[in-house]
Amino acid sequence: MANLISFHDVAKHKCKNDCWILIHGKVYDISTFMDEHPGGDNVLLAVTGKDASIDFEDVNHSKDAKELMKRYCIGDVDQSTVPVTKKYIPPWEKESTAAEATKEASGNKLLVYLIPLLILGVAFALRFYNNNNNK
Repeated sequence: MANLISFHDVAKHKCKNDCWILIHGKVYDISTFMDEHPGGDNVLLAVTGKDASIDFEDVNHSKDAKELMKRYCIGDVDQSTVPVTKKYIPPWEKESTAAEATKEASGNKLLVYLIPLLILGVAFALRFYNNNNNK
């Protein structure tokens, strides 16, 4: 049975001499690998305290790198302890989303006024039409 490690414990190990990372549910103690990492230790330190799976996949690591990881695996993360995070939305998408929401809200406000005015206009047109036909 694999060693089950809480996310809280993983997050405690976040310095160069004591560094654990979480990738795809596995916990890796990469303390001795820090100086060997081709991207440098800052890249690894930047992904401590969170699930680094997406960061790892974004780099397109080689088969050799994925094979090398197995050497540093110390267990599985207890999934019930991993905090749920919101999906990252880039600022330029946030602005357009806010603009769309504002546009939609203003469109709804416009309808609130236009529909009664339209009904009132139809009522006056029918009344005018009926008064002209009765004469």
